Amino acid sequence: MITKLLKFSIILAIAITFTSCKDNAEEANTSDVEVAAVSESESQKYTASASESSIEWTGFKPTGSHNGTINLDSGTFKTNDGKLQSGTFLIDMTSITVTDLESGDGKESLEGHLKGETEGKEDHFFDVAKFPIADFQITGTEPLENGQTQLSGNLSIKEKKHNISFPVTISNDGDILYIKSDAFTINRTLWSINYGSKSIFDDLGDKFINDDMELKIMIMAKKA
Repeated sequence: MITKLLKFSIILAIAITFTSCKDNAEEANTSDVEVAAVSESESQKYTASASESSIEWTGFKPTGSHNGTINLDSGTFKTNDGKLQSGTFLIDMTSITVTDLESGDGKESLEGHLKGETEGKEDHFFDVAKFPIADFQITGTEPLENGQTQLSGNLSIKEKKHNISFPVTISNDGDILYIKSDAFTINRTLWSINYGSKSIFDDLGDKFINDDMELKIMIMAKKA
């Protein structure tokens, strides 16, 4: 009896841990595509440093979660009086990695599945051979009371585009521009990332993957 209770307690603790991690991330506001923001002629231009920027991702399922990174391909931003006005960054989807698994423990298999490298499973997730680049185009910024900025932009993945808004912290010392988000979630099925979704497929039982995918963005850009 004690052993059963101990096993139940461990399972419950794990479930609470994964649920809590997901609940800490706010869902990004999602809407129809909007017109890109336009900068003034005297705006200062910054170029993103791909090697010093990163996007972290986390996917959730009933038995746990997986997380990893995606690299930036490139990006440009414009500011006026130190305030972010416009910009676009490209995301290298071929760079998807899994960081919570070690080599030999399914890491390569999961990375290949996410990239669509397995025959017959190309469209399960990102199909990077067909869609190697995703992009985010800023459509607006709005100051928040806590000192952060609500960043809005058109996110395009697999040729599906939706406008999302989420809070970021922007710092600018003149030569270096940082854009850092808190963790936020998007509904992956809006971008045709449908594999294992209970809202798309019936009779999955507990073999499903949550529709909400968590992202965290950190971009460092240098004055051009």
